[in-house]
Amino acid sequence: MTAPLSTPLADLSAADLAAFLADRQAAYAELQGKGLTLDLTRGKPSSEQLDLSNALLRLPTTHLSPSGVDVRNYGGLEGLAELREIFAELLWVEPEQVLCGGNSSLSVMHQVLTFLMLWGGPGSERPWKDEPVVKFVCPVPGYDRHYTMLADLGIEMLPVPMHQDGPDVAAVRALVADDPAVKGMWIVPTYANPSGAVCTQEVAAELMSMPAAAPDFRILWDNAYAFHHLTEEEAKSADALSLAAAAGNPDRPLMFASTSKITFAGAGVAVLAQSAANRAWYLEHLGMSSIGPDKVNHLRHVEFFENADGVRAHMRKHREIIAPKFHAVDAALTAGLDGLGIATWSKPAGGYFVNLDVLDGTASRVVQLAKEAGIALTPAGSAFPHSQDPDDRNIRLAPTFPSLAEVETAMAGVATCVALAAAEKLTATAG
Repeated sequence: MTAPLSTPLADLSAADLAAFLADRQAAYAELQGKGLTLDLTRGKPSSEQLDLSNALLRLPTTHLSPSGVDVRNYGGLEGLAELREIFAELLWVEPEQVLCGGNSSLSVMHQVLTFLMLWGGPGSERPWKDEPVVKFVCPVPGYDRHYTMLADLGIEMLPVPMHQDGPDVAAVRALVADDPAVKGMWIVPTYANPSGAVCTQEVAAELMSMPAAAPDFRILWDNAYAFHHLTEEEAKSADALSLAAAAGNPDRPLMFASTSKITFAGAGVAVLAQSAANRAWYLEHLGMSSIGPDKVNHLRHVEFFENADGVRAHMRKHREIIAPKFHAVDAALTAGLDGLGIATWSKPAGGYFVNLDVLDGTASRVVQLAKEAGIALTPAGSAFPHSQDPDDRNIRLAPTFPSLAEVETAMAGVATCVALAAAEKLTATAG
């Protein structure tokens, strides 16, 4: 090759582009020859991270909570008071606004949506199932399970761009203001999945105060990564409940969180924070299916953390394990792709993912090439409703589960696949 590697591919001559393609084809053949079996598909904690919480297996040491509740028995639908106090401080809300449940915040989200569909919520004129159509605003790229949940319930999805300071407020406002069928909106406000964006206090204030044609418009505020910092500069999650109350829309937000990526993913605690009216509504319907959550597990977590500072200290241990993996992603992509003009990627300050945008029309090919080289990636477009990325350019990378060495190997391979796919497309276009 006569042109330097850092020259944008689109600026290469036909001969130089052909040489680059041949070079990447050779590199890909070498990659295939390594016999890799690496998986970057889901944002799971590694075994090393799970080991941080092994003390939970020896807890609780008593069956009585500090306030004297026998956690072995029925009751306490709202969850153990001491655990609610811990998460109230972490989420910047009041303890009476917090409910603690089972291990999965995704289950709580599904319950909330199902309750709204079957019965409506505070302010609803009728159950959502009786509406001609129900629509949700969906910032993209976003969390695939939010979208599959909506699709399963027959809810129409309206994509809007997700920026680094939060969703495109003007786009959201335009959809919500005049159409009463727009009943809700998803958002991961802190270290968003997958972009790592952080919704600012200003954007959050606009979302909570903007006019909505639907009197029961809801914002499902999934604060899954509120405590998952990758740097010493820790983002503070916007105070959604207070902002909504101040704007006269106290029932608009429902805030979710969990310890799934803090302690044990399969045996953590889910959290729901909300207004007094939403709390009463949720507990009324929840009480038809439950007499109380697993308070033994609640007490286990109370003893393990002791207080909110215990959670913060624990998350710093997580950061020590996973931050180097995120640095490895950036290093590999920079080494393989910087200056070629064919990819951009996020450098998140928290969360579990790296957002990779490749040359338009090549994301599916990148995922296919990676798979054939033994590197499993999340399917292209999965961060969009119905997995339909109109530009076929978005790929979500999940580096937390593999070892650091595996991340380094996998990401060097991904960079090779991105460059090869781009060279293929540009060559075909030029031809």
